[in-house]
Amino acid sequence: MNIEIGQRVPMDIVWNTRVRDQEMADAGEENPYRWQSLTSGDLFKDRRIVLFALPGAFTPTCSAKQLPMYEQNYMAFKKAGVDDIYCLSVNDSFVMNAWFRYQNIKHVKPIPDGSGLFTAEIGMMVDKDNLSFGSRSWRYALLLNDGIVEKTFIEDGFGDNIGDDPFEVSDAETVFDYITNESPVDMPGRQLTLELFDGPGAKDKMS
Repeated sequence: MNIEIGQRVPMDIVWNTRVRDQEMADAGEENPYRWQSLTSGDLFKDRRIVLFALPGAFTPTCSAKQLPMYEQNYMAFKKAGVDDIYCLSVNDSFVMNAWFRYQNIKHVKPIPDGSGLFTAEIGMMVDKDNLSFGSRSWRYALLLNDGIVEKTFIEDGFGDNIGDDPFEVSDAETVFDYITNESPVDMPGRQLTLELFDGPGAKDKMS
């Protein structure tokens, strides 16, 4: 499938994640993490979700702009009626967890689509052999209601082995502007502000 407005995303994809186990930590285990399997339905059913996807953990645009801007404005999205924000990449859970720790992410949740099953199902898988990445996700964002796509924010130029890495429409500002000014869904937050992230210490705001 090629994802379109009005379609339901796959709700039966299984993601195997590593989660911290407090009992293991209290017992003094050196690596207090255990495996936990989640399905896309577990995360998306009966909820309004922002899902954004990117080519890879620790990559420049993803680390410097896309992920931190969603994290910085997580509470503004919540006040605007979004239940949660998820960041998906075709990376395993160890890599995603390490990246989130390195970025000090506390609110946005990682989705390790390591086998690329979800990415392939919605038609967002591309080859990045030109960077020795193999198969990765194209950069995009989706606004989901109960797993149904309300709005897509897919970067232009979709294709294999593209040299550019466009980042124009899947950013937090564009998605937030749609939710608060254009979405037909009757939700709170029409007059909220969003902090713009242009790097450390950015102070600009958008009404």
